[in-house]
Amino acid sequence: MLFRSKVDTFFGVFIFIAIAIIGAVTILPIFLDEEIPKAAVIILISSFFFSVGLILWPIFYIKYMFTEDYLLVRGGPFRSKIAYEDMTKVSRTSDIFTGYRILSSRDALEISYKTSMLGSVKISPKDEREFLIELQKHCPHLTIDL
Repeated sequence: MLFRSKVDTFFGVFIFIAIAIIGAVTILPIFLDEEIPKAAVIILISSFFFSVGLILWPIFYIKYMFTEDYLLVRGGPFRSKIAYEDMTKVSRTSDIFTGYRILSSRDALEISYKTSMLGSVKISPKDEREFLIELQKHCPHLTIDL
């Protein structure tokens, strides 16, 4: 079963501001300098699209997929396979700026598991209730602390 991440207004505004700053740094000099070389224009525009792509790719391609043996958490180039037997606890969290996180909403869940370097992963499934029901099916020993 596949779940997508919810995107809240905070993240939308945050991403918009980040892209505006990148645009100001890379695109604005093209309009301010009258004698800018064509090679510099190409480099600046390429830098803008590359930077924006690196920001948007992980955010708009976040998926949480249940397989037979593990939960696959994917966001752009980042992915984790979390074995069901390694999961210990699920809890709500609002601390989304620290730790390992693949999410796009402040309304998040933290899954603690044994094999993680940081101890947990923070996610934000769009349909949280259905996600927790499915997780409980695959991982009946899991402590759910909501």
